[in-house]
Amino acid sequence: MLAGKRILLIIGGGIAAFKSLDLIRRLRERGATVTPVLTTAAEEFVTPLSASALAAQKVYRDLFDLTDEAEMGHIELSRSADLVVVAPATADLMGKMAGGLANDLASTLLMATDKRVLIAPAMNVRMWLHPATQRNIALLKEDGVLFAGPTEGDMACGEFGPGRMAEPLEIVAAVEAALADGPLKGKRIIVTSGPTHEPIDPVRYIANRSSGAQGTALARSLAALGAEVVFVTGPADVAPPDGVVVEKVQTAKQMLDAVQAALPADAAVFAAAVADWHVTNAADSKIKKTKSGLPMLEFAENPDILATVSQMKTGRPGLVVGFAAETDDVVAHATAKRARKGCDWIVANDVSPETGIMGGSENAVTLISDDGADSWPRMGKDQVANRLAQLIGEALK
Repeated sequence: MLAGKRILLIIGGGIAAFKSLDLIRRLRERGATVTPVLTTAAEEFVTPLSASALAAQKVYRDLFDLTDEAEMGHIELSRSADLVVVAPATADLMGKMAGGLANDLASTLLMATDKRVLIAPAMNVRMWLHPATQRNIALLKEDGVLFAGPTEGDMACGEFGPGRMAEPLEIVAAVEAALADGPLKGKRIIVTSGPTHEPIDPVRYIANRSSGAQGTALARSLAALGAEVVFVTGPADVAPPDGVVVEKVQTAKQMLDAVQAALPADAAVFAAAVADWHVTNAADSKIKKTKSGLPMLEFAENPDILATVSQMKTGRPGLVVGFAAETDDVVAHATAKRARKGCDWIVANDVSPETGIMGGSENAVTLISDDGADSWPRMGKDQVANRLAQLIGEALK
């Protein structure tokens, strides 16, 4: 899939830089040409010789190299690539990118490029969670920078948590998604996934039984067809796919806000299992058992995300797809839901306990549209996602 693609790989200074050498090898195995750029700090962890040997390319290090800069080499480097990848992307590099600084070769290349940029962050958990880093992340996402990771795990510093650099094959998958040249190239698609958690108190919540597996598979399939995917996910069991913009939320209100912030879009697919109600008198501290009896919970309806987007007067996506998880009279209930919400398609499935679908690895869906109800055979969720992504591609031509 990467045959003939040119990757400009900027290696930042951090212990995770050792993974960049394996990343070079993995990219080359798939036919890509990799041109490495090392920051001064990166040379403390990997040598120019090792990067050059694995890439079979010259390694670039100095902004003021007389030979390279005689013909504005940093401009040429930044423009000749198909994709710029930063791995590891340190807190310092991310800060420079967000602030528009360009005081070394790496940051200058990132400012001068007219190509998409994919970063694989790597840093200490406290640095990742620091408000400054979180502000920079938000700015970079607004600028269209793609993220691969980070993941959670043990770190060289002895701490555990988010900030661990994605593994090389995970970054390769993100690169492939970013460079996908399929029927959805140039299309922006919002996908919601997972459950929402509506708090009762700080330790209890209301939720639906959703793993997020189907929404994750669909986001991955859409990205593989070239779409720019904004993946809005509740607290799902499965990890978000690589190569998409991930927005993590907890409640239905937060999910609606994230969806509205992601508009405009060519299509929106609402695969999340959103809780219908929230507790209006949620407690600020844990509710204790008392002799006075059971606590009285007061409920209110959550915002209807599917209906809100489907019935937008301006800025409505060209294709709005809803999901209907039903336990009886699946087609009838889903057909009525489509009419009530105003969406274009409904993907209906039977999630009664005996099917094993909710939280399982397979799905059996019926696609309801203007053309009627089309029932698909039971298949893996990845297969369902691939088939639905292809249909979305055809509809958005």
